[in-house]
Amino acid sequence: MLSPLDDYPVHQISEPMRHVGTSDRNFYDRYYFNIHGTGDVHGTEEELFCVIGVGQYPNLGVADAFVSVKWGDDHRVVRSSKTLGADRMDASVGPIRVEVVKGLEQLRVILEPNEWGIELDAVYDGFCEAHLESRHFDRQFSRVIFDSTRFAQVGGWTGTLKVGDREVTLTPDKWWGSRDRSWGIRPVGESEPPGIRVTDTEAGFFWIYAPVRFEDHAMITIIQERPSGERIMQDAHRIPVLGSGDEVTWLGRPEHDVRFVEGTRTVTDATLSYFGPRGELTAVVEVEPLLAFPLLLGSGYGLEPDWKHGMFQGDLVTQGQIVAPDPNYTAWGLTEYAARFTCGDQVGYGMFEFAAMGPHRRYGFAS
Repeated sequence: MLSPLDDYPVHQISEPMRHVGTSDRNFYDRYYFNIHGTGDVHGTEEELFCVIGVGQYPNLGVADAFVSVKWGDDHRVVRSSKTLGADRMDASVGPIRVEVVKGLEQLRVILEPNEWGIELDAVYDGFCEAHLESRHFDRQFSRVIFDSTRFAQVGGWTGTLKVGDREVTLTPDKWWGSRDRSWGIRPVGESEPPGIRVTDTEAGFFWIYAPVRFEDHAMITIIQERPSGERIMQDAHRIPVLGSGDEVTWLGRPEHDVRFVEGTRTVTDATLSYFGPRGELTAVVEVEPLLAFPLLLGSGYGLEPDWKHGMFQGDLVTQGQIVAPDPNYTAWGLTEYAARFTCGDQVGYGMFEFAAMGPHRRYGFAS
């Protein structure tokens, strides 16, 4: 049961590296990236947003990956799944792969030519230090449903992305993005019998995640709340430029004021405010969404009964989709908004990831 990774001095438990330290079926280990424009991108390219995910599920014996691109009204997904095998250093699934060029600084992402018309060969360079976020931990009816670690980083892209008969040359002055690496426990794979969870009538998911790049620093904000407003998780830090030697700065408790299109959960704009330990205001950030990306459609995040992250599909299966728009998506789905962020006299660009699934009392969502 050995693998090539066992030749490196990286063991954390008294098992070969292909075995993780828990038998929980929901253990996962994955990459996430996005690509979006900045204020220097104009014309049709302003309507471009791309998301890449590659995950491994050791206790399910599966690895899968997807590349989802929305360019104007054209939304396509290529996704692939395979049996995991012994070599967890192999971050490839069919035509999609991630190569670590320099840990915590530079990675290469590739989607080889395929019949669905998306191709990608691009290098991601970190702009800021990789930031270890707050631990994500939650229980439901005594069972641990989330226990994961994640680090995040904003950066820029160099390479080429093709979608159908259109092609964009990615340069780090115009094409930015964020990435994260997360691992631990969260619900994946086929749904389990709900048991007592069917009685949880107050279930809901309120989430804000905002990695943003400014000229000389980055900011990362996370807020997760129960329907009552009770916090499950929060994080708010100013992150220095990679290699600057500057310190990470805690911004305090983040608070949110999100505005919506009347009668919907579509975000029009938002304000993020940060308060230090004595209640002092440390920063205010205004958020202006520029483009809405429906992350859950086609990518395996649990909506489609026949394709979920960690679901066994066979030795190797690759699929493609042209994703149909859903005008009601923001009422129930996690949305990633490419956004402009203003903090004082600085303007930055990044992602405002938002979901208000189910009830949330502050904003008057009853169900």
